[in-house]
Amino acid sequence: MTLQRILVWFRNDLRLHDNETLHRALQTQAQIIPLYCFDPRQFGQTPYKFPKTGAYRGQFLRESVLNLQQSLQTLGSNLVIRQGKPETIIPELVKTLDINAVYYTEEITFEEAKVEIALDDILRPLGIEIKSFGQATLFHQNDLPFSIENLPEVFTQFRKEIEKKNIAVRKTFSTPQNLPQLPDIEIGEIPALSDLGLETPQSDPRGVLDFKGGETAGLERVNTYFWEQDLLQNYKETRNGMLGADYSSKFSPWLANGSLSPRYIYEQVQEYEDQRIKNKSTYWLVFELMWRDYFRFICDKHGNQIFYESGLQGIKIPWQEDPDLFKKWQTGMTGYPLVDANMREIAATGFMSNRGRQNVASFLTKNLGINWQMGAEWFESLLIDYDVCSNWGNWNYTAGVGNDARGFRFFNIIKQSQNYDPQGEYIKHWLPELKALPPHLALQPWKMSQEEQNRYDVKLGENYPKPIVDLFKSAKQNEKIYNGAIARSPRNRPSRPRR
Repeated sequence: MTLQRILVWFRNDLRLHDNETLHRALQTQAQIIPLYCFDPRQFGQTPYKFPKTGAYRGQFLRESVLNLQQSLQTLGSNLVIRQGKPETIIPELVKTLDINAVYYTEEITFEEAKVEIALDDILRPLGIEIKSFGQATLFHQNDLPFSIENLPEVFTQFRKEIEKKNIAVRKTFSTPQNLPQLPDIEIGEIPALSDLGLETPQSDPRGVLDFKGGETAGLERVNTYFWEQDLLQNYKETRNGMLGADYSSKFSPWLANGSLSPRYIYEQVQEYEDQRIKNKSTYWLVFELMWRDYFRFICDKHGNQIFYESGLQGIKIPWQEDPDLFKKWQTGMTGYPLVDANMREIAATGFMSNRGRQNVASFLTKNLGINWQMGAEWFESLLIDYDVCSNWGNWNYTAGVGNDARGFRFFNIIKQSQNYDPQGEYIKHWLPELKALPPHLALQPWKMSQEEQNRYDVKLGENYPKPIVDLFKSAKQNEKIYNGAIARSPRNRPSRPRR
């Protein structure tokens, strides 16, 4: 049967460049109907009752969908907008518009895959062709030198095998220059944040980068970081920074919802190496994209196990779920400035550096002994660059229950502050109550004498909290609990999932 109309369902692929789903649909020379669904489940609650999508990511998503719609309009088409469950919306459109096929970019984690299965069950009996494409990763899954079932459990082995076999990154698909006009159809409107149950976020003047959603802004960020400011050549040296707009690439928000293609970034790196410099920094950016791939492939291999309390290793740790301690961590009131500054940044901007994420996750799990799932869900709620595989994979890793984990890996918050914020600039940026302190006291305010507290007007327990736990005693205690759990736990036998 000759295809006449194809519905292209946009999901986490909100771009026109390097979009295989759209490219394959256009190859058929059929009439293309682009669709985006605002799924109400995306704006519900996590098991711990946090908003699944917070205000900052909600705004970033709206901007990304709007930008996609505007780009489609310039090519003679449009983006159909609907609010509702895709497995309900799409069959209705299929019937009313006589659609012959549905194309979409596949996802691999439970909630997203469940929607795909439900849609398949409805459409296939109707004789509707369904095609899905995997395009979220740098390396295509079919090009890996091993099956998903045999994917190495350690990233280094994964990376070395990729490099040893010289696995190529597939070329990007070209950006379409024009699109067929839509049939007579109601376009619909992009819902306001209030319609999604979200408040309009107030831009924090202390924020260090104004993240704007959409393919256009994502491509501009690549151009600025690589070509205008020539920052890629120093990426490896600066990537562990925490303060400023340009210590790292900050591509992750656009990668997370598919406004940027990882293969496009890779091609830009290659061009940069040809035209400017090839060094450890250019390699390291690709290295980080490989980590992103790895977490996705791990999710594909292990399925729901990444969401279980016992993690990918099946270690049954008796985690605490202390609401008071967790609240102090959430709000940046732990008495440890590095933790508090990072937690206030994410609350105010929806973003946090990779260095910060590792430190606050370590503190929650290794010092407070609190269930890592609570932290993972809080990040899911707030982060504008939330990626289900990377977020849950990293939390597995930091909690010591994931693949490639290194046992009880404890981040010494004090040493981390001294290494990555020795002058206390980042801490003072987000904790203005500590601004008057000299660096050594800003990093460790609990060391202030009463005379120093009076001099700098920083009263511990009043306008800045005392440490809520002893850093080293708490780590030692939780290490004992962790090692005991390892001794007792049969590996890879997951506990009850939360999803």
